Amino acid sequence: MNMASTSGAVLDAVYPALPPRVAEIRRDVNAAANCAGADELALLRINLAVSEAATNAVLHAYRDRCRAGDVRVHARRDDGFFDVSISDDGVGMSPRTDSPGIGLGMSVIAHETQSFEVRASARGGTQLLLRFALETGGAGAAL
Repeated sequence: MNMASTSGAVLDAVYPALPPRVAEIRRDVNAAANCAGADELALLRINLAVSEAATNAVLHAYRDRCRAGDVRVHARRDDGFFDVSISDDGVGMSPRTDSPGIGLGMSVIAHETQSFEVRASARGGTQLLLRFALETGGAGAAL
């Protein structure tokens, strides 16, 4: 059950950690970033990094369980930045030899953000903190 609330540029939501929900997470964060005043290039960067972060939570966090857990998303404007937190209460960051991905998600996230931090979540699991500039400067910025 999604419990999303967007008031202005704020998003607090909980999503089931299921592959179809990644697009919903991306859409909801995009709407909040748009309300926060993100320019077109910033929205592209936010969409790409949030997709990678949400996909990581969906594919990796609950691999030890028969049933998916939750992905928590919080997003807000902070001066000229847009901060996004994506967290789970899964197994945490650990090696996975049977990974369904090619292992570039964290590098992509780091490239698209102004800053990026990985923390152990208070509930167990992982929390990704992503910071984006709302105004990218347009022509000089590259994806």
